[in-house]
Amino acid sequence: MAIIAEHQALFFVLAIVLGVYLTWGIGANDVANAMGASVGAGALTVRRAVLLAAVMEFLGACLAGGEVTTTISKGIVDGSMFGAVPHLLLLVMIGAMLAAGLWLMLATIRGWPVSATHSIVGAVCGAGLAARGADAVHWYQLSEIVVSWFVSPMLGAIVSLLLTLSIRRLIFNTENPIREARRWGPAYAFIVGWVVSLITITRGLKYVDIQFGGVEGRLLSAAIGVALALLAWLMMRRIELPDQANRALHFASVERLFIPQMVFTCAAMAFAHGSNDVANGIGPMAEAIQIIQTRSVSDQSAVTPFILAVGGLGIVAGLATYGYRVMATLGHRITALTPTRGYCATVAASLVTVTASGLGLPVSTTHIAVGAVMGVGIARGIGALDLRVIAGILVSWLITVPVSAFLGAVGFFLLEKVFT
Repeated sequence: MAIIAEHQALFFVLAIVLGVYLTWGIGANDVANAMGASVGAGALTVRRAVLLAAVMEFLGACLAGGEVTTTISKGIVDGSMFGAVPHLLLLVMIGAMLAAGLWLMLATIRGWPVSATHSIVGAVCGAGLAARGADAVHWYQLSEIVVSWFVSPMLGAIVSLLLTLSIRRLIFNTENPIREARRWGPAYAFIVGWVVSLITITRGLKYVDIQFGGVEGRLLSAAIGVALALLAWLMMRRIELPDQANRALHFASVERLFIPQMVFTCAAMAFAHGSNDVANGIGPMAEAIQIIQTRSVSDQSAVTPFILAVGGLGIVAGLATYGYRVMATLGHRITALTPTRGYCATVAASLVTVTASGLGLPVSTTHIAVGAVMGVGIARGIGALDLRVIAGILVSWLITVPVSAFLGAVGFFLLEKVFT
């Protein structure tokens, strides 16, 4: 505790600066997961995608980012192992932020779409092992997180495959695809608005001191879904399309009708991404600030609106400066996307991500988004996928955890050398 008191101001500055640095890396690298499908489908330009994502990522971080933040900050290492030496846990969190930030910056410069979740979880584990040994890590909690990494791409693929098949059956394989697109489009919009708002209202808003009862929350989320469906219906009605035309023109017109839908789903995915991935940066920052302020290890969450806002601003800064570098991989290289395909992939990714965020599971948005795009490609056959690109992505996933864990251990040893 004497070490914390002696360097309190410096520790506080390090926690804030490295928290912003880490969330900057998340925004710079993981933006492809939120925006890639929309840009690849031609529904949004890169500039408009970045502007829309900046707003929705910030809102997702501030309104629904607290649940996973608690998991990252308290569920990976055993705080009781640091009760007598809280300064060591402080150094673990600072070292983990530095290590994960460095790895994300390197990956972004190289154009690798790595997982921010893998980076910070690996870094926290590596630093925790270096500080107190194997007993310091919650291996059972970590095993649940690891399982979610494998389950999440499968869920993303399954949901996107089902959505793709449903659009094919309900719209494309009908006598009048244009008419059916206008009929079923609002229903798909309702699903997006309802699920995202339900998770946000019932699980996320408590971290900004806004609470709704169970019935009130469900009714409000349903109302938001209905409002979004009505807006989608109005936007589709404004697009003038011929009812009498050949099948090719019908199919092209249906793709055009789904462009407004892509704007909604793009916003939902950015919100979901912000709600889940902000925790990767501010979880360790929140824990570090709590230790600095109390000079002890506590089970209570230190998540505040200020910390959530700092994380949101860091993500937006990374998104605006370097986000375009890794956007092309998800949007163009895995499989060819059209507005309907991009819509299915983005809806699936946003639903799985925001649901996992509400449950407190720090799933990898990268895994979910890649799985969702693969699901869309599988609907047209394995030949529609670029397996070499997918293999390269899988390799980047495999090396992220050990590299970030090694950097986390090195970061802790260096900090311990300097301060103790």
